[in-house]
Amino acid sequence: MTQQDPILIAGRRTVLMETEAVAELEKRIDDDFKRACELILQCRGRAIVTGMGKSGHIGRKIAATLASTGTPSFFVHPGEASHGDLGMITRDDLVIAISNSGSSAEVLTLLPLLKRLGIPMISMSGKSDSPLAQAADANLDISVETEACPLGLAPTSSTTVTLVMGDALAVALLEARGFTAEDFAFSHPGGALGRRLLLKVEDVMHAGDELPRVTPETLLSKALLEMTSKGFGMTTVVDSEGALLGVFTDGDLRRVIDHKVELDSATMDEVMSRRPKTVSANILAAEALRIMEDNKITALVVEDEAHRPSGLLHMHDILRAGVI
Repeated sequence: MTQQDPILIAGRRTVLMETEAVAELEKRIDDDFKRACELILQCRGRAIVTGMGKSGHIGRKIAATLASTGTPSFFVHPGEASHGDLGMITRDDLVIAISNSGSSAEVLTLLPLLKRLGIPMISMSGKSDSPLAQAADANLDISVETEACPLGLAPTSSTTVTLVMGDALAVALLEARGFTAEDFAFSHPGGALGRRLLLKVEDVMHAGDELPRVTPETLLSKALLEMTSKGFGMTTVVDSEGALLGVFTDGDLRRVIDHKVELDSATMDEVMSRRPKTVSANILAAEALRIMEDNKITALVVEDEAHRPSGLLHMHDILRAGVI
């Protein structure tokens, strides 16, 4: 393809036209936008988004974005609303109605019913003098000079502008609510972010009989058997009260061999590594992973408040949990 290829020209023209349309939105973040945000923040129920056709498709995305960023929201199809789904809307809710023309019959049919219920309404319309915009408590201007579609028929620039206006609304509300990354994770427990921000060490650590333990008097040869049977490449060393004294790892074994230590007679007290890196069970698994990476180790002992080992966390456990 050459730079003058009609396909490339059409694609680039579309991108430029929609970019210019979106750029015009910045000046429309005005008093009506602030009023819309205030209405949603005051709402005791949900933000119900509605719209027909392509506006409806965009509306579903806006509702999903609002819901995942701290504003309870869902989409109601205006046609279905007239046939029973209006019952999904309560007096505590608020409606965000989307129509580029501001004259979609299915959306306008709902207006008297919403007014009768006393439900606040925000419109997203391309015509400020339309019936929808005039009936709204706040109108968000989503007008465009031209659609990117050369026929001027397919909603293109207008739907992009609507989506961006919805994002602006969601982000402004997110910041106004003080919504945090952890709040976001609670809405996305199945995603990577949710796992990073919700999964704790106690959720993935090995505990109980799985935890390798030996005493300072244990012979190195016996300790190796404990390490092999538990399969972590290490063992904890505890005193008579169960308090952690140290650890012995595969790396320590290599060091012992290099120093020509007698494997049959050496005890853990002689060869263990004292003051090992430990974590508590209630920290995030992602934080434990950072500690492992910073210290170039593959396992951490989990300690309780009495400094007794309560578990063992291996890097493989974090990887299997999908934290990264």
